[in-house]
Amino acid sequence: MTLRRTGIRILAGAAVLGSVSTLVAPVPAAAGSHDERMQGGAVVSVERAADLTAEEVAGELQGKIDSSQVRYGVTAYRVTYRTTDSAGAPTTASQLVVLPRNGARHLSTVSWLHGTTVHRKDVASENPESNDRLVALLFASTGRAVSAPDYVGLGSGEGFHPYGDPRATVAASVDGLRAARTFARRNGRELKRKVQVSGFSQGGPATMLVGRALQQEGADRYFRLGALAPVGGPYNLSAFEAAAADDKIAKSGIYLAYFATAWNKMYGLYTSPGDAFRSPYDSKVEGLFDGHHTAGQIVSELPATSKDLFTEDFLNKIRKPDGVLKDKLRPMDNTCDWRPNVPVEIFHGRGDKDVDFSHAAYCADQLTRNGAARRLTDVGDHDHNGSVRQALPRIVRFFDESAKTD
Repeated sequence: MTLRRTGIRILAGAAVLGSVSTLVAPVPAAAGSHDERMQGGAVVSVERAADLTAEEVAGELQGKIDSSQVRYGVTAYRVTYRTTDSAGAPTTASQLVVLPRNGARHLSTVSWLHGTTVHRKDVASENPESNDRLVALLFASTGRAVSAPDYVGLGSGEGFHPYGDPRATVAASVDGLRAARTFARRNGRELKRKVQVSGFSQGGPATMLVGRALQQEGADRYFRLGALAPVGGPYNLSAFEAAAADDKIAKSGIYLAYFATAWNKMYGLYTSPGDAFRSPYDSKVEGLFDGHHTAGQIVSELPATSKDLFTEDFLNKIRKPDGVLKDKLRPMDNTCDWRPNVPVEIFHGRGDKDVDFSHAAYCADQLTRNGAARRLTDVGDHDHNGSVRQALPRIVRFFDESAKTD
């Protein structure tokens, strides 16, 4: 989880892409039966977002992400598609789909799952300066198709963002893959069945959730799991939120406020804002996390520490959750508690002050207890955003190695 430049985009670092995107008129979904057009993954509209040569991709990555693995130019599209929200109700979501300009008909596929984002426009499909846009361009420039979902309630999707909700996370990600496949086929390309899944921070446990859904839960009739490469994730969410309550992580109050307001909408964590937040913040905090305020605006209005932002009674509930909160946290404490039958490499930086390295060890231990083969890679003494920049070229190599075993 990270904030942007004042940084602070919660959970995924800032990168400057520049004004290279070219937009075209939206392309409506192809004709079909009513059921086909309403099902999860059905394409609603498409807009071209960027068209870059290999040299231009490398230029945008320069100084931010290692560009030595760039091979091809890419074309990126904003794709709106149908999915379901945290309650299982129909909704729409958006994503960035990027295809390599390499002439290949059959493409390996990467699902890239982003980190915490408070502003709905600060996502790969909308913001040319998004670090997640750069990540998607990198993967595509190596010859892969990329599905980079914005999740529910971000980008041009409807409703609020159910931050960290496993049901909505999996739905938006798997439906995003379906939509990417449909769109690629309309362009004469075919996505291979095996999906390489990677994600950063919030996207770390999301990676494990989506992987399990594809492997064990039959989430899609076509796609199968190919490899897993989570980065910097809070795999024990109970422990992460408790550490935020005790101000043991960077930007603790902001992280916990986003969690509290989103989970209150879903699960009713408090009766009124005054039960959770100290005055005068109780009158403004929910409005700040409406998806239309930037991380910088939120930080300028709220204290960085939990002890100054929350009531002590509410902090105690976070430290020792029970009832509904405990039940809802349990799945997010066990995203690694299964046995993947594909290569797994967990990446983390020992210098991460947002998500402690112990979370990576926790995930690795759960996988080991289930008999899974995995690697745990310490990318070095780098902070949260720095760790993903260090991990990305290694993930490309890891995915290359994994594909050889298919």
